[in-house]
Amino acid sequence: MEPPAPVVIDPAGRDIHAEAARIRANGPVSRIELPGGALAWSITDHELARQSLADHRFSKDPRKHWTDFAEGRIGEDFPLIGWVLMDNLTTSYGPDHTRLRRLTSSAFTPRRVEAMRAGVEKAVADLLDELDSCEPGEVVDLKARFAHPVPARVICDLFGVPAEERAHLLRGGEVNVDTTITPEESAANVEQWHREMQEFIDAKRRNPGDDLTSDLVQAQEEDGSRLTDSELVGTLHLLLATGTEPVMNLLANATRALLTHPAQLALLRSGAVSWSDVIEETLRAEAPVAHLPFRFAVEDIELGGVTIAKGEPVLINFAAVGRDRTVHGESADTFDATRPGKEHLSFGHGVYRCIGMPLARMEAEIALSALFGRFPDLELAVPAEDLAPQVTFIMNGVQALPVRLTPQAR
Repeated sequence: MEPPAPVVIDPAGRDIHAEAARIRANGPVSRIELPGGALAWSITDHELARQSLADHRFSKDPRKHWTDFAEGRIGEDFPLIGWVLMDNLTTSYGPDHTRLRRLTSSAFTPRRVEAMRAGVEKAVADLLDELDSCEPGEVVDLKARFAHPVPARVICDLFGVPAEERAHLLRGGEVNVDTTITPEESAANVEQWHREMQEFIDAKRRNPGDDLTSDLVQAQEEDGSRLTDSELVGTLHLLLATGTEPVMNLLANATRALLTHPAQLALLRSGAVSWSDVIEETLRAEAPVAHLPFRFAVEDIELGGVTIAKGEPVLINFAAVGRDRTVHGESADTFDATRPGKEHLSFGHGVYRCIGMPLARMEAEIALSALFGRFPDLELAVPAEDLAPQVTFIMNGVQALPVRLTPQAR
């Protein structure tokens, strides 16, 4: 019997969930064709994804373990080259990954995250004050005015990024998740992003501060833990981008879910469900990161009834995993904050679990509760079906979130 034809990935991500369903229909681990024609595997099954995320036979280092890249068949004309050329936790394996994770994870311990609570609350309050100046009935883009600037401000404060430099240092990460750009644009973005980050690091070397970037610069001098300049640049790329984009989508997706499910919002307001319930259900049903590259088989791996050959690339399909019917039943596609089991892998698992997970959850609860508390009559300004998706298959969000604000008092 012939295997099913690979699902050709839509670079524009026009319907993340429909595409995930097509991939899942071919099996829990099935072939996909990436932009540029490269073949890969997509894992859509919750349990197999969980196993894979913790399996040492999967590497994230393309230089060592992606055969086609190491042997030159994948070059800089590959549309997703930005996800290959980075030098950080997302492209390291074994001792290198352990070393880099140890140097960065100390910034996100529960104690340090809790110490950031006041800063998060102030960032949220400042942005809500700005929104409060809008005219009654005025349409505003909540993504641009709130969902993006909340995490951007928090992560940039943590890394000591001056206000005047934030837009261009974050821009590289925003461009990198746009999977419709040309290979030339992708390569140029990586080059510019790298140069601007190196200039920022050089400034911190000259004038260190009380921030995580200065701590990482200092860590370059520690015995046995030395960061190369490339690793330092790549680590800052990763932490600034992942500290902003996924949290932005979590805030926008949770807001959209509540505004399009008024019965769920009523349960929240009555106390029948909590903000934690809403956040976890959003992470399950609308994973902020939809389809993440890359992992590579270090050896031939039997998984889900197929053989992933040594050196082949694998993606975890978080959008599909969260809606796995074997875990969540026939209602898996439905947003339901009362769901007793909200299992998801949206923050990863095992050694690749997101180190910023505690901060992301805290940001989401503070921001969402304050938003709906300040504007209890918040409503979408367009029909839900008119909300355009984010232009990417890697992330799961909206291009804009137009709403009308109705403040409690003015």
